[in-house]
Parts: sequence; C-alpha cells; structure tokens
Amino acid sequence: MPQPSGKWVDLSTPISAPVLEVIEGLGFAKMTPVQAATIPLLLGYKDVAAEAVTGSGKTLAFVVPLLELLLKRKRNEEWKKHEIGAVIVSPTRELATQIHDVLSEFLSHKKLCCFRQKMLIGGNAVEEDVLAILNEGANILVATPGRLQDLFERKGDLNLAAKVKNLELLVLDEADRLLDMGFEAKINTILAYLPRQRRTGLFSATQTKEVKDLMRAGLRNPVLVSVREKATTSTPKLLQNYYIFVEPEQKLVALLEFIRTQSIKKAMIFFPTCACVVYWSIALKELVSSMQVMALHGKMRSERFRIMKSFREAGSALLLCTDVVARGVDIPEVDWVLQWEPPSNAAAFVHRVAVQHARDRKEMRSLCCYPQKMRM
Repeated sequence: MPQPSGKWVDLSTPISAPVLEVIEGLGFAKMTPVQAATIPLLLGYKDVAAEAVTGSGKTLAFVVPLLELLLKRKRNEEWKKHEIGAVIVSPTRELATQIHDVLSEFLSHKKLCCFRQKMLIGGNAVEEDVLAILNEGANILVATPGRLQDLFERKGDLNLAAKVKNLELLVLDEADRLLDMGFEAKINTILAYLPRQRRTGLFSATQTKEVKDLMRAGLRNPVLVSVREKATTSTPKLLQNYYIFVEPEQKLVALLEFIRTQSIKKAMIFFPTCACVVYWSIALKELVSSMQVMALHGKMRSERFRIMKSFREAGSALLLCTDVVARGVDIPEVDWVLQWEPPSNAAAFVHRVAVQHARDRKEMRSLCCYPQKMRM
C-alpha cells in the first residue's frame, strides 16, 4: 500500500495542474492513507471498495479521480451539456451538500469550470430538478437515493438514463449508512439504469454483510482497500475528553451552569431521540438568551439543510441534534460536543466528536453526562 505521507505530485498517475492547484489552495500538502491507496486505483480504471474511518479524507479520494477521468475524456472529446460523466450517491442531504461544496471549490477553477454539477437532494418539487437539468445541463450529479431514483423513473422529456450512457464513475459514499437507512432497493434500481462499462467507488466505514452484497451487485472485480488508522488518529488530535456524574433530574441545571461558566461560542448537544431534541430545544430557547438555540433531527427532512447552514454561519449557537449529523459532516469552529447521554458504542462517540472541520486543527472538547449509578 502507498505510504500515507505521500505527496500529491508523487502519484504514479500524475494529477493535472488545475486539480493540483485547487488541492494546494485548500491546504492539503500530503495525501491521507485512503487517498494514497484509492486514487491510483480509480485512475487505473479499477472498481474500488474502500473501508476507512470518518475524517480520513474520503471526499477527495473520489473527487480527485472523478475530475481526472472527466478531464481525460475531454481531451479527446468534449462533454456535451447534458452528458453526465459522474454520479455521487450520498445517504443524507447534509453529506451531499458537503460533497457539492468541495466540488464547487474545484469547479471554480478557470480550467475546470467547463464541468457543471447538479445537486439532487429533495426538499423541493421534483419538477424543479427536471427543469434545471434540461435548461442548465449537468456533467456531475450529487444526489440522495430517493430523488435520484425518482428522476430515473420519470417519464417525459428528461430521460436521465440516456444522459448517463457514457458515465465514467459512480461513487457510493457512506455505503454502510446508505444500507442502514433502508436505501438498498433504491440503490439497486439506480444501478439498473447505469451502464455496466463504468468505474465504481464504494466508500464505507464498515464492511457489513449488506455492504459486501452491494459490492457483488454493483462492482466488477473490486480492489479492496482497508485503511485502519490507529485509534489516536480516528478522533481529532487536539480533542480533550471530560465527563460529569449527574442524576437525570439535575442534568438541565448542570448544563445551564456549564454553558454559563464556559466561554462557548459554538456547541453541539447530542440527544438520543428526535423527541428529546424537540422538547429540550423549546426549553433551552427560553432559558438561554446569550446564544442562538437550533434543533436538528432525522424527521426534519425539508428543514435540515437550512438549519445546518444557519449553524455553520452563526457566530454563537447551540445545535441540539440526534446522530443524523454525527457522521461525515464537517462543521467549523465547534468548541464543545456535549452528550446528554453516553453514546451507544465507541464508534458512535468517534462519529460525534469528528464533526469538527478537519482543516480547523484547533482544540476541541467533549463532555459526557453519566448517571451516578455508572460510577466505577
């Protein structure tokens, strides 16, 4: 396996100058292990199934080869306005938006702006997406499974299946989560509309039986990549962990006192259920006047994007949430991750504390509340 500290210019298959310029502008001097292992394989027209922890740089691991494959085709034949060369399927709107934002950084380059991307994540009338594709065109689709399946199955002028006949790359991001959320049937429907002569990259934090079944259905002779970083690098390097023992009836008082005494600019509070998020967001909006209080959970399908955007842009805010935002989502400038109850397992803890943007490299703290009876 390639060395994890390899420089971008040392890749066996050279990266084009425009892509390298954007990477350097983003501040990524060296590749992460998953990038070093995966990018050469996808550029070598291999199907890849990559297992890597959250925060390991998976997005660039498929965005870079995606752009390189599109550029290579462009040198011989221009991409037409409505010709789709890459499809990225992501389990949630938040993750799809994040991928879209990363792609936007690259597509703003003067030599990459020839490629158009379209985000298809629902929350709007499907007819709006149809008109946008017909009027504006698209070479790259970033989509959630439900909306993408809907567009493939729609009759009429769109005929999305015809537009993907020259597809270069399909990416299934967070594949284990796609399956955990019940999207298996939708993914199989989408696969049926795609050409067999394509490359596929499957990225997953775990290799479950369901993920392996999906690999057999959607990938051809895939190369398996497993990047198992040490536990110390699975969480933010400057993470400080704290805990308190407090009885359930005293949690609110303890939380309010904690918020009052700490110089918190931005914090996330994880709750176990959607109902908890709703209940405590109503209470905290009345009790905390110094910060914005926002709520986000899995049942807020149409509002999640707006709330996440507001939290990212807020100067001082509390985000009360469930684990819907605990995996793969980058949120800058989070000072504290507060956990109303202990996470269900170690992996859930890692996902929660990994929400801080990987490029911030600033100190981050986590506080977990335990009941008195859990004292060791």
